[in-house]
Amino acid sequence: MAESELDLGALEALIFSADAPVGVSALRRAFPRATPAQIAAAVAEINASLAAGGRPYEIAETAGGYRFRTRPQYAEVILAATPERKIRLSRPALETLALIAYRQPLTRAEVEDLRGVDCGAVVKSLLERDLVRIVGRRDAPGRPALYGTSACFLETFGLRSLSDLPALREIASIVAAPAEEFPADESALEREPSAEPSPDADAEPEETLAEPPAGPLQLH
Repeated sequence: MAESELDLGALEALIFSADAPVGVSALRRAFPRATPAQIAAAVAEINASLAAGGRPYEIAETAGGYRFRTRPQYAEVILAATPERKIRLSRPALETLALIAYRQPLTRAEVEDLRGVDCGAVVKSLLERDLVRIVGRRDAPGRPALYGTSACFLETFGLRSLSDLPALREIASIVAAPAEEFPADESALEREPSAEPSPDADAEPEETLAEPPAGPLQLH
């Protein structure tokens, strides 16, 4: 099948109309004669056309699929109009999310053992934000839930897959540096959860990423 035989307009319309990243398997159902390489080349051709026309959006590969998103240089003006769309995570939430991302799957007890504090409210908050999900059950007494990151986590942080996470050796310098409140991937800006988590040892007041962390997160 020649690349020119793949209808670029139809491909663009399919990705544009989707409310979540469209995986290659779904695209191949729509274009059964197309290979993954041809689909990737077609997406690149669409993006080149959008860039040439000065369009403020592009097709990005994220969370194992393709979706439209606004270009990063327009984040400031978009967030100025809708400041509530910024991600706000407390330091405990960031630490817990990092542990789950790099060591998944983990039970709540394993997270608490690594962090040294109760994490019930934090894990509940991350579940409500759809940044983590239950991926199974540990074969142990009580069969505790195993937590892993979600597709929303990949979309929020603009990752194609978990392999795009920075190496652990890079984390110490990232976490130690003064952090900033930052926008999510504009295609997946999250909303604040409607329910407040129940108070516990880790339910400290929500603080934005504008506050520097207390110290480097130990992930090893």
